[in-house]
Amino acid sequence: MSFRQRFVILKSTQRPGLFTGDLMLQRLWLSFFLIAFSAALYQWLWLDDSGVFQRLVQTTFDMSKLSVELAIGLIGTLAFWLGMMKLAESSGLVDKFARGVSPLFTRLMPEVPKGHPALGSITMNLSANILGLDNAATPLGLKAMRDLQTLNPQKDTASNAQILFLVLNTSSVTLFPITVFLYRAQQGASDPTSVFIPILIATCCSTLAGLLAVSFVQKIRLWERITLLYIGGFIAFLLAFIGYFTTLTVDELQRQSSLVGNFMIFSAIIGFLLTSHFKQVNIYETFIEGAKEGFEVAVKIIPYLLAMLVAIGVLRESGALEGFIWLLREGLGVLGFDTRFADALPTAIMKPLSGSGARAMMLETMNTHGVDSFPAYLASVIQGSTETTFYVLAVYFGSVGIRHTRHAIACGLTADLAGIIAAITVGYWFFG
Repeated sequence: MSFRQRFVILKSTQRPGLFTGDLMLQRLWLSFFLIAFSAALYQWLWLDDSGVFQRLVQTTFDMSKLSVELAIGLIGTLAFWLGMMKLAESSGLVDKFARGVSPLFTRLMPEVPKGHPALGSITMNLSANILGLDNAATPLGLKAMRDLQTLNPQKDTASNAQILFLVLNTSSVTLFPITVFLYRAQQGASDPTSVFIPILIATCCSTLAGLLAVSFVQKIRLWERITLLYIGGFIAFLLAFIGYFTTLTVDELQRQSSLVGNFMIFSAIIGFLLTSHFKQVNIYETFIEGAKEGFEVAVKIIPYLLAMLVAIGVLRESGALEGFIWLLREGLGVLGFDTRFADALPTAIMKPLSGSGARAMMLETMNTHGVDSFPAYLASVIQGSTETTFYVLAVYFGSVGIRHTRHAIACGLTADLAGIIAAITVGYWFFG
């Protein structure tokens, strides 16, 4: 057999984009350090900032410590929720969830068998995200990723289903962006929830863009009748929800959104326990078995968190992000564009990289320009429009040992970009 024939056979057995996404992640990670180093050199040689490298080195220590603290902080939550999910599996509840969403997800994820437990886990994770229940969403998402990994023939490479799930997770519609409301209230906003509808519009655009991007790459047919019925039903439910909550006062909105979210999550816990008990499952031993898995997962994600957080930390500390925003503002100003949105860009740039960093940027914008200023409104909408893509990618893929991400990063960033553009657009529409 000739070399060319062997090459063609080898290439045909590879998944599309197998090395492309992995190479993108490597280059992106390397570029963070190189850009940070270049920016630090500029500050040292041209701005006479001799302490910049000391700050960069200190950041590597701080971020390394933070990666371990985050993982340790997840241990208890992961252990509890994976224990609960073990009960849900043993009692058959996950199977019932899976059967309910199978008509939709078997079209979006054709490699996942109808009624597979992964479908139930995915549904519960996305539901928790929609309700803004971050503490529950992460362990449920990790469980869903582990379920999908059982179907993955190449364990170190992200499957189509895992990529779609990750993108939907990072761009998931959020009905209750309570943290944004609370920060605005703490800063003395005249109407803390005035950003509710703009955030909902932006996050819907982000989700739609992510779904379309993945569907284009994976050649998923979205225009089938069943798929359109599910999506149309969700949109109708969403509009009804919006209509109801826009009639509430600020205090009542915060009270009811908190009540609904927490009531649903604790009701789920009681439901898992009672159903398992009536099904004669040993609820204590089964819970302990699932909780042990939570500890293992939390330890496994530390190297992946470490890699991402250190790279993001040095990029931020080097001043490269501030320099990019300044260049963008000046360039758009020369071209005659309205540059008021540039004051909210620190939040937009930081959001895919670091949730805490984006939150800090939003608060800084509020303090600098005023909580009811246009940049503060826009920063709040951006903060609620998308998730932290690189953090989610590191945690979710790291939990199952995936190294080749294929088109996950490109599709996730497409959703982020769509959410940010939508946030800027509705920001001018509502507050400009």
